[in-house]
Amino acid sequence: MKYLDKSILDLLKKGGFILYARHGEATVGVDQSYLNFQDCSTQRNLSEVGRREAIYFGQILRYLQIPISSPIVASPFCRTIETAKLAFPYAYIQIDPLGYEIYKLGGNIPIVEKTNILSILQSVLERKPPQGMNQVIIAHSFPEGVGLGRISNIGMVIVKPNGPGNGYEIIKKLTLEDLSLLGSSSN
Repeated sequence: MKYLDKSILDLLKKGGFILYARHGEATVGVDQSYLNFQDCSTQRNLSEVGRREAIYFGQILRYLQIPISSPIVASPFCRTIETAKLAFPYAYIQIDPLGYEIYKLGGNIPIVEKTNILSILQSVLERKPPQGMNQVIIAHSFPEGVGLGRISNIGMVIVKPNGPGNGYEIIKKLTLEDLSLLGSSSN
């Protein structure tokens, strides 16, 4: 990593990053084979711990004065939408079907479909947010070695977009605990 930990907060305050976060802990229910995005009973949902994690995530970003652009992008699952609403209660939440495609990477899908999903993901992660702002995406973890890799509950990957067609860099992966310590490490 070319960025030192103590400067991560300064970088985030300047904006220009995509903050890709995984939803909070989801231990309630099971993702059914007949998954219906309008019916939360057909999918895993946030636990009470997951709800607290989501609220805390938003509070930390506000406390650290990290500028976040609107809309907040969320996968169409109830757990990702609820995470977004709890973390950013006054923000507009935009549902992006790419989140479902990312979720499918954890299953047994044809290599052509996997390649297509990762190509679409790359084009999203290459897009720079508005000047001086950071874009938040709340979705899912990836299988080990795929996309952004494994992400803990409410963990966050700081992505530096290099513009359309120019790729992106993973600057740092942070757990919720790492994020909470950013404020104290900059003093």
